[in-house]
Amino acid sequence: MKIKVMIVDDQVILSEGIRSVIASSGDIDVIAVAGGGQQALDLMADGKVPDVVLLDIRMPGMNGVVTTGEIKKRYPNVKVLILTTFDDSDYILSALNNGACGYLLKDIGAAALVEAIKNACNGDTILPAKIARKITDAAKMVTSDREIRLRRASGLSDREVEIAVMIVEGFNNRQIASALNLSDGTARNYISAIYLKLGCDSRASAIEKMREMLG
Repeated sequence: MKIKVMIVDDQVILSEGIRSVIASSGDIDVIAVAGGGQQALDLMADGKVPDVVLLDIRMPGMNGVVTTGEIKKRYPNVKVLILTTFDDSDYILSALNNGACGYLLKDIGAAALVEAIKNACNGDTILPAKIARKITDAAKMVTSDREIRLRRASGLSDREVEIAVMIVEGFNNRQIASALNLSDGTARNYISAIYLKLGCDSRASAIEKMREMLG
């Protein structure tokens, strides 16, 4: 069965170019093209629900971050893959926090784009090296002073403290795994160990306790 794709981009010429590139794959069917977030949601409400949405980040009206959140709220099984020219870390983190499964730049090659769509449909996280480095750089901006205070107050290991501060900063499991070059399972194990040492049973309660420790 072919993968159903929707392209959402306010630049028509780019949408058509992307469409022609991925239509060359016999495994993908572009079922709709939208010029913005609201139009994409309207098309889905009319029954054009894709497996994967290729979504630009900067669009008039409803931007890609907000659109991602709305799509995932209404259609949790739809995979949202950001495809844009902007590699700002704020955009990347916001998109992933809102449920995007990956973040690609428009200089990607045709074969790599087709492969990314297939991998996204299979549930993979799509973060090319350049984008993963952006997440890592954002993680490094966390101050060492906070790490020292948290280590003293909690008894966490160095790596656990590093992950704990990222949790407080709002990073999700996928971003933590990517930034620290860990598998998703390893990241989850570290996070579970942090909860155990803090005596917490949820992310919210762990964040609240760590914020108290950090003062």
